[in-house]
Amino acid sequence: RAAEMLEMEGIHCNMTLLFCLPQAIGCAEARATLISPFVGRILDWYKKAEGVASYPPAEDPGVKSVRAIYNYFKKFDYKTQVMGASFRNKDEITELAGCDLLTIAPQLLRELQASDAPISQKLSSEMAKKESIEKIPMNESNFRFQFNENPMAVDKLAEGIRNFAKDLKKLEQFLQKAYPQAF
Repeated sequence: RAAEMLEMEGIHCNMTLLFCLPQAIGCAEARATLISPFVGRILDWYKKAEGVASYPPAEDPGVKSVRAIYNYFKKFDYKTQVMGASFRNKDEITELAGCDLLTIAPQLLRELQASDAPISQKLSSEMAKKESIEKIPMNESNFRFQFNENPMAVDKLAEGIRNFAKDLKKLEQFLQKAYPQAF
């Protein structure tokens, strides 16, 4: 709801700690400018939970999540942009070629630059329009139910909030030392 109010005031929002379609739909319906789903963090959770070392690129759980979000947004004409983030390997990036935006670490950019492998577009509005996707009514109770049915999203969101809280404390301590007169 905060993003909805800020966007109405002309303050553009990038929604992060985003791990599932219900979160993404909520952001889009709040008219957030941008979402940043964490591809690699989703992958990390599934590798640990399922005890696997890797997935084929197209079956990477983080890739599948962003693909589903992107296709849903384009199918139903949401204006919120999708920016895949937190990549673990270049295959995740190439599987999301065509996404609105991608934020890519320098090392992965170097790997992409060094590769001679062709990269084909995997996502587009036109392809999304042809997908067989049903609109999901998103009210608070439906959101809470669907979100809680996704243990990865619940775990990763809680972990992210805890980490942000720790980082906030570190920042406060740093600022108190650096600018004691302000406290």
